[in-house]
Amino acid sequence: MQHRKTEWIQLPQNGTLNDYLTSSSLRRAAEYLKKGELVAFPTETVYGLGADGTSEEAVAKIFQAKGRPADNPLIIHLADRKQLHQWVASIPPVADQLIRFFWPGPLTIVIKHNGQFAPQVTAGLPTVALRVPAHPIARALIQMSGLPIAAPSANRSGKPSPTKAEHVWQDLQGNVACVIDGGSTEVGLESTVIDLSGEQPLLLRPGGLAKEEIERVIGPIQMDPAMLKASEQPRSPGMKYRHYAPDGELWLYQGDPLRMVETIQRKADEWRERGKKVGILTTTEHQQQYLADLVIACGTRKKPETVARNLFQTFHQFNAAQVQLILAESFPEQGLYYSVMNRLKKAATKRFGDC
Repeated sequence: MQHRKTEWIQLPQNGTLNDYLTSSSLRRAAEYLKKGELVAFPTETVYGLGADGTSEEAVAKIFQAKGRPADNPLIIHLADRKQLHQWVASIPPVADQLIRFFWPGPLTIVIKHNGQFAPQVTAGLPTVALRVPAHPIARALIQMSGLPIAAPSANRSGKPSPTKAEHVWQDLQGNVACVIDGGSTEVGLESTVIDLSGEQPLLLRPGGLAKEEIERVIGPIQMDPAMLKASEQPRSPGMKYRHYAPDGELWLYQGDPLRMVETIQRKADEWRERGKKVGILTTTEHQQQYLADLVIACGTRKKPETVARNLFQTFHQFNAAQVQLILAESFPEQGLYYSVMNRLKKAATKRFGDC
């Protein structure tokens, strides 16, 4: 699948929903969706690769463009929570509670659908993943199209998710009708996915909304066993296959911070002596303690949201520099850092504990 030309649509970054609803450029992008084409657009989490979620032909183009496994379900994006009733069998009370607290925002809920979506969207499951994004460009685009938009991250499958339009352009130019540039994403990680179709809420994928935030609203939630068992059929995107990986090998180091820094620097010295181009993924607290070909601080440990926002951007920087080996620090697995560590573990070639 190749378009002769991918259109680049540049939009102001600080507009309101009403501003974007009057944009002729955005209306043109909505027309692409109505015609069964692919459109890459910004959300508050990462850039999404959108298609008409009711069209088998349109959704098939997502899998072709991404090189995505067919058993990996997609998330449906809606413009407003009022649209939900049109696409699902019923809305459980716990889902309604979370929707009122967290929509629009980086929370995806999994509930039973009413059979109107393209079968590839649900991967043959009786449930569907849905969310209302907070980004006004995304909401305006969906509203203009009048469609439920199936939209995974706008990158080749397994690669780092895009947090800038340039990342999408590098990965998918020629395979999509247009790319909408709305600036850098705010959250930087994909949405949190929670299954509400059974008796007990299950966390299927950690993401931009911390598990603890959800539990403050509905009480304790369980972790889906499929997060730990690769043999299970995935009910959430990004949980079965190796994902988010930069081009170079990523080695993840865990343990005491001081020993971790010493170990990473020692390994960097060893591999640079062997002629490898080495990068180090760290934070502002440790950045000055390292020497390598490229040392990048993805944020400060005091503010997990900064690390989350910049993590994938860091991966893209290492790719641009053609780093062969990335030595990455770890973080305490709680709050938003749990989601950060999920991405690092999924991207890692090797993991080292007790440094």
